[in-house]
Amino acid sequence: MTDTTQDETKDEPLRADIRLLGRILGDTVREQEGEAIFDIVERVRQTAIRFARNGDPAARAELAAILDPLSRDTTQVVVRAFSYFLQLANIAEDQHHIRRRRAYDLAGSPPREGSLPYALDRLAEAGVERADVADFFSRALISPVLTAHPTEVQRQSTLQSQREIERLLDVRDRQRLTPEEQAENAAGLARAVLTLWQTRMLRPVRLKVIDEVKSGIGYFASTFFTELPNLYIQAAEQLEARYPGDRWVLPPFLRVGSWIGGDRDGNPFVTAEILHETLRLQSTATLDFYLGEIHALGAELPMSSLLVKVSRELEALDEASPDRSPQRADEPYRRALTGIYARLAATSRSFDHLEPLRHAVADAEPYACAGDLRDDLKILAGSLQANGSALLAGGRLRRLLRAIQIFGFHLAPIDLRQNSEVHARTVADLLTAAGRCADYSALEEPARIALLLQELGTPRPLYSPYLAYSEETRGELAIFFAARELRLRYGAAALPNCIISKTDGVSDLLEVALLLKESGLLRPGADPRLEMNVIPLFETIADLQQAATIMDTLFRLPVYRELLAARGCEQEIMLGYSDSNKDGGFLTSCWELYRAEIELARVCREHGMRLRIFHGRGGSVGRGGGPSYQAILAQPAGAVSGQIRLTEQGEVISSKYGNPGTGRRNLEVLLAATLEASLTDHENRVESAEAFHPVMDRLSDLAFRAYRRLVYETEGFTQYFRQSTVVSEIARLNIGSRPASRKATDRIEDLRAIPWVFSWAQCRLMLPGWYGFGSAVDAWLSDHPDGLATLRRMFRAWPFFRTLLSNIDMVLAKTDLAIASRYAELVTDTALRDRVFALIRGEWELTRRHLLAIEEQEGFLADSPLLRRSIQQRFPYMDPLNHLQVELLKRYRAGETDERVARGIHLTINGIASGLRNSG
Repeated sequence: MTDTTQDETKDEPLRADIRLLGRILGDTVREQEGEAIFDIVERVRQTAIRFARNGDPAARAELAAILDPLSRDTTQVVVRAFSYFLQLANIAEDQHHIRRRRAYDLAGSPPREGSLPYALDRLAEAGVERADVADFFSRALISPVLTAHPTEVQRQSTLQSQREIERLLDVRDRQRLTPEEQAENAAGLARAVLTLWQTRMLRPVRLKVIDEVKSGIGYFASTFFTELPNLYIQAAEQLEARYPGDRWVLPPFLRVGSWIGGDRDGNPFVTAEILHETLRLQSTATLDFYLGEIHALGAELPMSSLLVKVSRELEALDEASPDRSPQRADEPYRRALTGIYARLAATSRSFDHLEPLRHAVADAEPYACAGDLRDDLKILAGSLQANGSALLAGGRLRRLLRAIQIFGFHLAPIDLRQNSEVHARTVADLLTAAGRCADYSALEEPARIALLLQELGTPRPLYSPYLAYSEETRGELAIFFAARELRLRYGAAALPNCIISKTDGVSDLLEVALLLKESGLLRPGADPRLEMNVIPLFETIADLQQAATIMDTLFRLPVYRELLAARGCEQEIMLGYSDSNKDGGFLTSCWELYRAEIELARVCREHGMRLRIFHGRGGSVGRGGGPSYQAILAQPAGAVSGQIRLTEQGEVISSKYGNPGTGRRNLEVLLAATLEASLTDHENRVESAEAFHPVMDRLSDLAFRAYRRLVYETEGFTQYFRQSTVVSEIARLNIGSRPASRKATDRIEDLRAIPWVFSWAQCRLMLPGWYGFGSAVDAWLSDHPDGLATLRRMFRAWPFFRTLLSNIDMVLAKTDLAIASRYAELVTDTALRDRVFALIRGEWELTRRHLLAIEEQEGFLADSPLLRRSIQQRFPYMDPLNHLQVELLKRYRAGETDERVARGIHLTINGIASGLRNSG
């Protein structure tokens, strides 16, 4: 049997699921909209498939003939039908990935790349000792961070129906159903699809920040509360099997963080009040989960003291319990849990003024911290283990103990983020009002640093409640004051970080340090204390290039060194993938990020600081996206070292973590990749990567020029972009809480990276993920006629270059120049349209030719047949959406501003995003 035949056999269950869901959707459309509408949808589907498979021009003309005359109402039905099919295909694919992983495990196959066993095998092959692995876990921090500016276009109501479909498909796959059970399962799928069809796909109003907070918390309830503790337990068991001897006690090295409710950069709706409410909601969700688990434990631990012995510590908990029911007089574990429940219920009232739905038997003292709750539960576990009931300590109780260690009473650590310009204005206002400096903004950088160091050296505050400040200053100070209060209530882990967007100088970090001092979160003096991490975010190409110099200067300041010493000499630095890409193009952004990591690691090493890099990646390749496993292994040597944080954004959050099985797998991938990257010489498996650096320097320079020439130097390009994409319509789509631009201008420099990338994805060009590569390679090869062999060696030997080309390959596979040309027709200036699109087409052809030559392949995704088939199967369902989107844009911009036309455009945006998946 050939590999292709084997792949097709393995994929047959996927095709069966897609056929099943497609049939149910078709039946739903027929029943809800009538036979005539169903016939139109079916004609469109068959014609689009014929065109996608054969490229038949007659099929394209037939497709236009069907779609163009449709009424507004019928257009919406067709758009919804194809959008929902793509969503259902996504569900089927996710379930198929889970199915294949289970089949692989059931067959006893070797560990797969990205799994924890695979990573441990690599460590063994590399001769890594037990002590090195133990040291890794003792200092590791791995943290995916849910962000506050999503491109998630699907509503929670839609996601709930999708999860029900996932569950029912999973039942069909794992269980052998009777005919009656199979019929009920099919009926359940039909009900879920009907619910989808009758649920409004779009939001009528823009999301509020608190809506985003609640959405983020939902992923903890669906995935993280259960799967994170399970992963810890799995890791400990596998380590004990690989390295027998002492029991592995793992610290909480893997945590899920959040920006939601704390990210103020460009979002005026994030205030001190919102921060308070965010932590209240997070705490409520956490305590509700703990209360439910403790109640369930009571049912699971009914052991009688007439039959088992208990420890003295448990006896004390039993005696202290307010439970006086004679029915439980001989049930010490249950009585102890009743007391624990009462204390936790009191904690809920104390923290969040919330009475649990299931009341405690009596009032009790609240817990001061999560550690105290965990200590009580450890008494139960210890008593069970010491008295013949160790098995009972290894289930729900073990998972709950781990959950409390991970989530505390705050759920997820929230990062505070703000733009450096806002910090500078706030500090200037404080200095002016206090009479210290009349015009801080006019000072040069050395003078700013000197003044800030003076202020950081004195305990005297600048702030006074009796002085007048601007509204912006009052709002910023309120955030810092709130942070101090909330840390006292929920613990320091609730708000550990301050991130500074657009960092371009030492003063940017010192300004935040000063604001922390004003709020009591930095204490100067002989024994200085810094309570929160001050984290610079380097975003543009220029900022990345000077990042190491800025940090070197900062580390040489005695005041800052002393503050870091109080935090264990650890410095976190964030690197921005999105804005650096928008600034300099994909290849240059990737290379400057890589170089910045090398230089930052060197500077930190020279100053005796431990570096943690926070990767500000988006979902799409144009914003740093792509497979996490390969991305982590592609980091330069020394840049990971057991610590890594990375953002999880937009539709990627639901794709990765909406399903518990998929979520568990993605968390395991982060752990496995970080282990490998930290403890093996992954960077230099074939030859020294440094030998390739001069080639990349030149390719980056050439790509940068090509990209800047198009985006920033081509006259009229901004007009071309705004007219040939849906960027203006995306700005009105109720996706997230923040504006699409940082400033009220049309300049690309001020546009957020999310709508920039999202727009190019919608018109099927994906320009931010590849433009400039073809020109760079073409020019370099003209100077190095024998250079193709070098590039091929780089591709085979260097993880960074291989990952870069793999991502370009994936992006190009999703492009469609024929469809993109139809969007270009929206540009009113014919000469501009022809000129710019010709440049884009030429660059695409160059990029395709050189990419395939370097990879030594004949077509895209040759090494990813499953992804290639997935994309090919999606195109026929995306093409009609793109066609209709263009037609609706023409009508809308021609003055046909009927609400149904606008809604139709937004529906196509939703559907195309579903088809592309990693679109923003």
